[in-house]
Amino acid sequence: MRALQCDEFGTVDRVRLVERPAPADPGPHEVIIEVAYASVSHAVGLMVEGRYQTKPPRPFTPGTEAVGHVVAAGASVTRFKPGDAVAAIADWGCFAERIKLPEYTVYAIPEGLPLLDALPIPISYGTAYTGLLWRCALQPGETVLVLGAGAGVGLAAVELAVQMGAQVIACASTQAKRDEAVRRGAIGAVAPGAELAAQVKMLTEGRGADVIVDPVGGELFGHAVRAAAHNARLLSIGFASGAMPVVPPNIMLVKNLTLHGFFYGRYIGWTPADERIVHAPAMQHAMQTMLGWARDRRIRPTVAQVFPLAELSNALDALHSRQVIGKLALSIKKETTR
Repeated sequence: MRALQCDEFGTVDRVRLVERPAPADPGPHEVIIEVAYASVSHAVGLMVEGRYQTKPPRPFTPGTEAVGHVVAAGASVTRFKPGDAVAAIADWGCFAERIKLPEYTVYAIPEGLPLLDALPIPISYGTAYTGLLWRCALQPGETVLVLGAGAGVGLAAVELAVQMGAQVIACASTQAKRDEAVRRGAIGAVAPGAELAAQVKMLTEGRGADVIVDPVGGELFGHAVRAAAHNARLLSIGFASGAMPVVPPNIMLVKNLTLHGFFYGRYIGWTPADERIVHAPAMQHAMQTMLGWARDRRIRPTVAQVFPLAELSNALDALHSRQVIGKLALSIKKETTR
């Protein structure tokens, strides 16, 4: 089979396309998936460079999220059979024509939902869903401010918060991204910067946001805190800006704010303790819910562009341009078409 291989940590142009044997027979709780598409994220680039919190043993194949079809299932697997369409989360290894995975982070794609439309669900939408519901206990009628609302997790948070009955204000860097967030259900969209709090207060009649979703970090977080309502919850997901957020403790204290640090990897096996089996029932329910919403077009997961397997470098360049709305993908099988 074809696969991308990273022999040593470094720049992405050192990742090479190789031919290697396909995975052997699955273990009792494993499935082998023929991969159709795999997503491209900032984490992929960091992992290749050796700057991600997880450092795979070299050589390794990057890629943490994929869709495709089951070709073999272990003797104890009851949820899948060969031919089933699935979405999957992996520690790494998705940029290959076949991958063997434990069944616990593999999810059935409902009939009627195209593979490519399911691709953003496991990680981007999964992060937003679990952060909003499990950590922030989002309630219908609350107001959610989403930073970075044009990217994968941010745009997912916009759609999911709307589905949960919240009013959403989107913050994004370009007019195109802000317009898209409004099309996905946001009641308003604002630009990042020093005027952020004033814009949010204007849209909320002076009250502010009950929940703030922050995958960006850096200076923007400081502006967003000033847009928080009293007793608001702040969800820190990541640092796409490249800078850690600065938390103004005086505002946190006076407004009685709660800051939730959030690592989605805890639920999908990306910690040394590997808790994926513990969280599997709750994750299966979450994925079934979101994949059903996608099938029914209540949410519209978006893959903006698909690149050939050999063009990972070009895909990451496009992602780093900050102009992408939604997600990017690699087409893994030679015959796969959009």
